[in-house]
Amino acid sequence: MSKSNEKILLVPGESGWEIWTGQSATELTLHAATSIEQAGALTEIPSGDLLLLFPVKAITAVPMRVNSDDDTLFTDLAALHAERLGLRPDPMAGQLTDVFVIAREGENTSLLSILLRIPGDGDMPPRGPKSFDISARAYPLAGDALAVWKEFGRWVFGLFHQGKLVYCQATSVSSDSPDTDLAREVRLALIQLSLQGLAVTPTRILLWSNSESINPAALVEAFKLPVEVSPRPAPTIPDPLSKLLPADVRAARREANRRKNMTIGIAAVIVFYLGLIGWFGYGLWRDQSETQRLTLLAKQAAPEGEAYALHLAKWDELADVIELKNAPVDILKRIADCIPPGSGLRLKTADISASEVKLTGEAPQLQAVNTFSLNLDKNSDLSQFDWQLPGGNQSTRGWDFQYAGQLPAAP
Repeated sequence: MSKSNEKILLVPGESGWEIWTGQSATELTLHAATSIEQAGALTEIPSGDLLLLFPVKAITAVPMRVNSDDDTLFTDLAALHAERLGLRPDPMAGQLTDVFVIAREGENTSLLSILLRIPGDGDMPPRGPKSFDISARAYPLAGDALAVWKEFGRWVFGLFHQGKLVYCQATSVSSDSPDTDLAREVRLALIQLSLQGLAVTPTRILLWSNSESINPAALVEAFKLPVEVSPRPAPTIPDPLSKLLPADVRAARREANRRKNMTIGIAAVIVFYLGLIGWFGYGLWRDQSETQRLTLLAKQAAPEGEAYALHLAKWDELADVIELKNAPVDILKRIADCIPPGSGLRLKTADISASEVKLTGEAPQLQAVNTFSLNLDKNSDLSQFDWQLPGGNQSTRGWDFQYAGQLPAAP
């Protein structure tokens, strides 16, 4: 196998970035362990397919359960859940989110949504990686387990269920050994997961460290489980890889393709340009005369153009009255088409105008409310409204909701 096919991993280590290399996804060896914390300062990265594993501190892990087994809805449901938590990635900063399936139980699915913080100056290596993932996914564990290790001098932990990552978190604890503060952070995470219906009960604890004086007593005391202490294992390339792609890398790939296409087209442009020189030499006088004639016609038609522009402006002022798409009855018909058939969802009130919509309603099941909100948000005939779609509230008759949509303010 050629050297160019070698896989290069940038992995966050205990004190700095580590460089791992190998010819396959599961057979990687440590090439270099540095004390550099900024990937932009790495200057001796071997050639090959480069994969960057973002440290746990660079991401926010949001586990969740959804009442659906339709994979096509998971991304939208995760986005709605993140917005309710106040997490809204910048859409202009690239692909900063991804969703992974933890477990399926009938029509219920447990998911892990990953939200990447926008990389800052120096956070990206000098050479653009081919792909990205997160460090916690590079160490799959069997069964239900808790793993604790250090990244850049601070303790992080990951919770695993049936070998799949459920949650990970970076802490502010930098002590030589795990302490009670770290154990409390893990306990709070387990309680929060349980409240979300994602109960994880670790049957073993793994403490990864290269220090011979590491003391696992705080973890043993907190969880009443034996702690396996060992150096952190060699990473493996996650399968499947995440879809994370920060904007600066995406822009670099577009720029590389642009330069390639430009190089291919330069020869044709030069030939075409030389032909234009001869044609312009022959027709310059004719073009100048035609330009003067058209300029005169434009001056003569200017008053008519101003009158037409004024007519269009007045017509636009009447748009709310004369255009069918702004009629309340027509808007209500489009809203009604978004109600899931046979769901039992009904509207109790609908205040509708050409610029604002207020809806209240109820449904026997939360899934009907969620599907209705997704249909409203995706309906191209209602795309002129900015929708406010909070989650449903449980009531004595099932679930009720209050939605609102407004036309964006004119600039």
